Amino acid sequence: MQSIVLLIWLTLCAAQDARQRHIANALTLGVGALAMAYLLSTGTTWLGAEAVQGGWAAVLALALTLPGYRWRRLGAGDVKLMTALGLATDGQLLLGTFIGAAFASVLWLLLAPKLWLHMSQGLRRRLRYMAPSKSKKLPFAPFVLAGAALTLVWIH
Repeated sequence: MQSIVLLIWLTLCAAQDARQRHIANALTLGVGALAMAYLLSTGTTWLGAEAVQGGWAAVLALALTLPGYRWRRLGAGDVKLMTALGLATDGQLLLGTFIGAAFASVLWLLLAPKLWLHMSQGLRRRLRYMAPSKSKKLPFAPFVLAGAALTLVWIH
C-alpha cells in the first residue's frame, strides 16, 4: 500500500513537471516534511526502513542532485523531490530510482523523435516540455517516476 501511495505522489509530480516544467513546493516540501515527521515519530521510513537509512538516503539524494542543480541540468524541484524520496524510502530504492531515471531518459532521447511524430497534437501540446527539441533540459520527474516504478518491480 505504501508503494502505491509513493507512486501516486510521483505521478502527480511527473504530470506537473511534464506540463509546466515546475513541481509545486506543496508536492516536494510538503511530502518531505511528512516523511520527516513520520521518520521521527516512528523510527522508520514510509516504506519501513530504519530511520538512519532514510537519513542517509536523503544525504545521498543531495549528493546526486546538487551537482546537477549547480550545472543547471536539474531544477530546485528535482532536488527537493529526490530528497523527499530519500526520506520516505531508503538508499537502495533511491539509487535504483536514480539509475532507472537515467536509463528512462536515455531511452526517451532515443525513441522520442520517432514517437513524437505519431502523438496527437493535444498530447504534444500538454507535454511540450518533453519534446525531443528540448533535450538540453527535459523535465526530470517523469523519469524519476519510471525509475521508481522499475525499481519497485525489481525489488519486490
